[in-house]
Amino acid sequence: MAELEILAPAGNFDSLVAAVRCGANAVYLGAKTLNARRNAGNFDEEELARAVEYCHVRGVKVYQTLNILMFEEETDQVIQAIETAARLGIDAILVQDLGVAAIARQCAPDLPLHASTQMAIHNLSGALEAKEMGFRRVVLAREMTRKEIAQIAAKTGLEVEVFVHGALCMSVSGQCYLSSMIGERSGNRGLCAQPCRLPFQAKGGVECGLSLKDLTLIDRVEQLRQIGVTSLKIEGRMKRPEYVAAAVTAVKDAIAGRPADFDLLRSVFSRSGFTSGYFDGAIDGNMFGTRQKEDVVSAAGVLGDLARLYDREQPLVPVRGECFLESGSPARLTLSDREGHQTTVLGEEPQQALTRPTDEEKARQNLGKTGGTPYYLEEFSARIQSGLMLPASALNAMRRQGLEELTTQRGAPHPWPFADRAQRAFPKRLNRKIPTLRARLTGEQLTEEIARSCERLILPLGDLPNLLSRGMIDNPDKLVAEIPRVLFAGEEEVSRQLAQLRQQGVTWAWAGNLSGIRLARQAGMKICGGYSLNIVNSTALEQYRQLDVAETELSFELNLQKAKLLGDCIPCGILAYGYLPLMIFRNCPIRAARGCQRCRGFETLTDRRGVRFAVDCGGSKIAQLYNSVPLVLSDRMDELEGFSFLTLYFTRESREECEQVVRAYLDGQPLPGSREGKTRGLYYRNVQ
Repeated sequence: MAELEILAPAGNFDSLVAAVRCGANAVYLGAKTLNARRNAGNFDEEELARAVEYCHVRGVKVYQTLNILMFEEETDQVIQAIETAARLGIDAILVQDLGVAAIARQCAPDLPLHASTQMAIHNLSGALEAKEMGFRRVVLAREMTRKEIAQIAAKTGLEVEVFVHGALCMSVSGQCYLSSMIGERSGNRGLCAQPCRLPFQAKGGVECGLSLKDLTLIDRVEQLRQIGVTSLKIEGRMKRPEYVAAAVTAVKDAIAGRPADFDLLRSVFSRSGFTSGYFDGAIDGNMFGTRQKEDVVSAAGVLGDLARLYDREQPLVPVRGECFLESGSPARLTLSDREGHQTTVLGEEPQQALTRPTDEEKARQNLGKTGGTPYYLEEFSARIQSGLMLPASALNAMRRQGLEELTTQRGAPHPWPFADRAQRAFPKRLNRKIPTLRARLTGEQLTEEIARSCERLILPLGDLPNLLSRGMIDNPDKLVAEIPRVLFAGEEEVSRQLAQLRQQGVTWAWAGNLSGIRLARQAGMKICGGYSLNIVNSTALEQYRQLDVAETELSFELNLQKAKLLGDCIPCGILAYGYLPLMIFRNCPIRAARGCQRCRGFETLTDRRGVRFAVDCGGSKIAQLYNSVPLVLSDRMDELEGFSFLTLYFTRESREECEQVVRAYLDGQPLPGSREGKTRGLYYRNVQ
């Protein structure tokens, strides 16, 4: 069984050193921009080169994060970042955006790609889709159970990376829009302001109903090994070096079968302790927690001890030495490592010994003095002519020179081939001048008026059979089957439902995740991509076209000006109305507060200012948090020209309210008085 990789965060060079010296096999880090932790210290190009050299000398891999959504105007910046990564010999890049992945494949096809957790890969279908796109590794969603992780590890052949320690987001990664909607700081762009850690309370629940304890699976390391996990990832690029040192040491101890010091881990950082609820399938109120005063105070007493874990160079790299002493020839020392690097150093000519000749043991003692370097002498052999002597100073000089030359070889970059072949021009050909309307709603909300007025109707999978049996829709091709965008279990059932609907004449399916795209394609359905694919650039749009997406909604984090500038290789639309979904989570805060039995649907969380946000799961085990006010653009229809369609995203509205909204959009008139106000969303703002 392959050795488990300890993958540590490196928000700055001090944290990188702490990770390496404490035993990490790999680090992940970001440049100053274009990564999902833009507020970390991060690395400029000079620092990045230094970091790669430092790590590679010590046998540690470097993974660079390019895991943000790329706006169109950032294309050249992304190309430059990929060129730098290729030139420096970065071991892999992590990406979220399929546009960034496409540019990497076009420009540096040999540079390994890892699918970031921001891609929300959480089931077998999504992992297989990533594999077919050329990803070598998937970083799985933190919400997955042991059984679900094991299935992907066993059935894909991919490297599987799992978070084992650190912060837990409430929302599935890549599917949270709360920070951008509240303050234009997008988690998908690396600037999450963490509003979820502030008070949001359900009736009968904890004050911070969107804040989970920190994750730890350190005591599950052997289970992770047994199910085929490749890499154990520690979260924390915003954390201090002492945290990195403590976490890496704990994981290393666990791999070696030694008990991890959880008291120390709690002291250095925790939110009310730790949880392994998702992995264990114990998804309940015990998972919620916040940073308490005692959590903060406890760190002061341990930081000094933790700093001593990485205050000096560690002997991480084994080397083999061969020493040759022959009369009349310079002394010769050859040093080599396991990766095939080798150097030979010539020293002084040995002399005839007057008293104590140099033997193999004496040579070993001097050449093995590697303290203060990252090396240790693993094997040694000598061929020494009898009666010769070489001073210790000469042996030491040869050792120093040999290790320096070996360091130069090990730290030299091994660049990946790079050629700028990225597509930059995406002509506009398909956009209609006047967009059509479509409605996303439930069977209970659908009326004959809405059915007549909308080009397409997007409904949950489970609502369609009853709707078809009632004969309410004359043309089944008008219907779109909505595949759940998060589907931890039940892929086979969804496939069965899609096949049945296809036989009944339904030809379209809505997919908001890679897994949904794969399931729809396998069912022979035409695919409408969802807003949650997070499409914000033309390159990504083209990639989804190549995945057989026939038309798509664009991300609602994209403002109208940027959205209209995208190329249109397939018809594109936007969400133009609705209580926008801001988070999607497996641990429902309403269920945690008072159970499902008392939930009537669209229960509320109230923030510290008294603003109420609806929560609903639609009868499934996956709940969503909706914005407090609806997006309304019915009086801005002239500004929406150029899109192929507009989606009216209905959730909590009555049938009468749905009809009222449709009429307002058909007439281009303001929506009559909303009880709660309205928002223009992010369409007239600039998400950072």
